[in-house]
Amino acid sequence: MARAIWTGVITFGLVTVPVGLYTATEDHTVHFHQLQRGTADRVRNKRVNERTGEEVDTGDIVKGLETGEGAYVVVEPDELEAIAPGRSKTIEISDFVDLDRIEPVYFDRTYYIAPRGKEYTEVYELLRAALAEANRAGIATFVMRNKQYLTALRAEDDVLVLQTLHWADEVRDPGRELPELPSGRAGRGKELQMALQLIDALSGDWEPARYHDTYQEKVRELVRAKAEGQEIAVAQEPPTATNVIDLMKVLEGSIEAARTGRGEQRTGEPRGESAQREAARPAATGKAAKRTTSRKAPPRKAGAASARARGRGADAGSRKELQELSKAELYRMATERDVPGRSKMTRDQLVDALGRTGGRRRKSAA
Repeated sequence: MARAIWTGVITFGLVTVPVGLYTATEDHTVHFHQLQRGTADRVRNKRVNERTGEEVDTGDIVKGLETGEGAYVVVEPDELEAIAPGRSKTIEISDFVDLDRIEPVYFDRTYYIAPRGKEYTEVYELLRAALAEANRAGIATFVMRNKQYLTALRAEDDVLVLQTLHWADEVRDPGRELPELPSGRAGRGKELQMALQLIDALSGDWEPARYHDTYQEKVRELVRAKAEGQEIAVAQEPPTATNVIDLMKVLEGSIEAARTGRGEQRTGEPRGESAQREAARPAATGKAAKRTTSRKAPPRKAGAASARARGRGADAGSRKELQELSKAELYRMATERDVPGRSKMTRDQLVDALGRTGGRRRKSAA
């Protein structure tokens, strides 16, 4: 069971509830040791005097802020502790704001908050339910490990979540910091409508378990292959940038790929990247084009089921055929039948909706 990294109380108005703070995420990054090439000798970092090259004991190290070239103001650890807010024991909510009004760029780290005992669960649940009902976040500051944090306290299904926020002066203005931004004329007309169609065709429910850190998986595979003396696979080149002149063609190809099932997400590959690869294939030229056309994927077994379902209509008797189809194929059939809300449906919901529509079809595609 996880251990609390901070304990204290949450207060709002005159209400107080003792709580503990727990980390909500964990790092799965592969961590390497530093070795001297050609040996198994570990390389260690040491604190050394820049001028003499001699190692310095931790107790002899002080903090200094440079005020000029080679000039420093030295600050002792006890001087910093004297002006620090101290180890705060209180998360005091000062304001409640609409959760949707906090721009995502302000969010930093996420923590879970739990009551410190069964006797406090009722007050804890009262705060959680109130925040959920109001769709608001409680804004508070607190101190942990001699650092003060701005935080947003919000409600999830069964738990209170505390998210640390960046201070206002830590968030950069993109208008000043970024070299290139689109003009107001961009993002209009037929291209925008087609981009919206592509988004609709690739839309679905948020299912975080579907996504994997493929880079870390490849790092582990690389280590395993090298340990076993196997050949190391070379990564594919990234897709080329879309030319504005070819934008309509690429959008049309992306939509077609998504609606015909060719745009289904490959394992560990974002949907947009998969669709872009499929849409870019017809544009290949020369030998690359010949290689692409000569290695066509075999037809999906579900294609026969899709044809049978379309031919007989999606009635209750064809539910078995519907269950054999991919989500992309189900979505295409839902588009043909103009099923409302199809872009937000899961695969099972699409099957149920198509089963209810029976043989009714839409005369023109959505």
